[in-house]
Amino acid sequence: MQETFSGSFTQQLPIPEAGIEAATRVMQHGRLHRYNLGPGEVSETAALEAEFAAFTGAKYCLAVASGGAAMVISLRAVGVKPGDPVLSNAFTLAPVPGAIAAVGGHPVFVGLTPDLTIDLDDLEGKAAASGASVLLLSHMRGHICDMDRLMAICDAAGIKVVEDCAHTMGAFWAGVPSGRHGITGCYSTQTYKHMNSGEGGFLVTDDPDIAARAILLSGSYMLYDRNGAAPDAEVFEAHKYDTPNTSSRMDNLRAAVLRPQLAELKTACDGWTARYRVVEQGLAGAPGLTLPHRPQAEAFVGSSIQFLLPDWPDAAIEALVDACKARGVELKWFGAPDPRGFTSTYDHWRYADPKPMPETDRILRGVLDMRLPLTFSLEDCALIARIIRDEVERRGAAQTAAQ
Repeated sequence: MQETFSGSFTQQLPIPEAGIEAATRVMQHGRLHRYNLGPGEVSETAALEAEFAAFTGAKYCLAVASGGAAMVISLRAVGVKPGDPVLSNAFTLAPVPGAIAAVGGHPVFVGLTPDLTIDLDDLEGKAAASGASVLLLSHMRGHICDMDRLMAICDAAGIKVVEDCAHTMGAFWAGVPSGRHGITGCYSTQTYKHMNSGEGGFLVTDDPDIAARAILLSGSYMLYDRNGAAPDAEVFEAHKYDTPNTSSRMDNLRAAVLRPQLAELKTACDGWTARYRVVEQGLAGAPGLTLPHRPQAEAFVGSSIQFLLPDWPDAAIEALVDACKARGVELKWFGAPDPRGFTSTYDHWRYADPKPMPETDRILRGVLDMRLPLTFSLEDCALIARIIRDEVERRGAAQTAAQ
């Protein structure tokens, strides 16, 4: 009898009791807006900003309404203007090129390696040819490229790096927290990320002018002295009359929910990566399946896992996805011809007028993706790996026979 799995791939852990209690206090006093304070009060949002700045080692932190808002604000704060080319990954999710389009920029997509990181050779060529002065770097699905080489390429070309760390909160490259190589780091606290407030996000930077512009852009109403990790008041004087309010603030209710999760984030990250390693071990060596290489310098957070079926026919991949689903295992396929749920590819974003990249297309066509929520036990993960491996081996053998 075939093994099946009955767990939910979208069920998150409950909010910690401390977060529920803090949120209840906010609702009881009614001051949900981050700048609505009682006498001598520090808002939950300001406290969270100070704590997240300390967590990442950044001088400044801004809590905002979403990870997408963090990227939009970052791009505006670093000076992207309408019509400007902005480099970004071909392998990412729709909010990343969406953030570029939101500020009037034009995405210039950079290719993908089989390890699911940005192609640094392609980046080097496009850095020279595109005229871009900003790279919006997406650490897609938690895969971190060689950040030392990437920064050397960008520094040589005069390109500012904005890091999208939606999938790498709590991760490191060579001991440096993800989001701390570039001029800004952007994080998400949407439900399926490493902290859960439904929606929400952060922007971190060490640059006081960028921090001041970002805080003004988020909608501070000149109450920036109530932010928790902001530059000195005089920095705002150069920007406060020329920076629009885009109303992208985080509220105290979401901040209250997040603060206890931040205190437990290291433990959560270790838990995700333990689950990743179990599935990785279970899939290793399966015929026709490859796993991305994880470099020693990369301390990743395994909240999802990806594997590739290089050069498998579309019909065979579709059949695998369907067979796994019938056994309770939900896989997302990035090679599908149309956007599905949370998966889409650069050629689906027609507003960006993407240019074909045949080798990237070949890699994307074989990418399968799976969430690993902390509600799964290690035994669950071992079972899931056995189911996937069984279906891959069955179809891989059929393909070999057909060839």
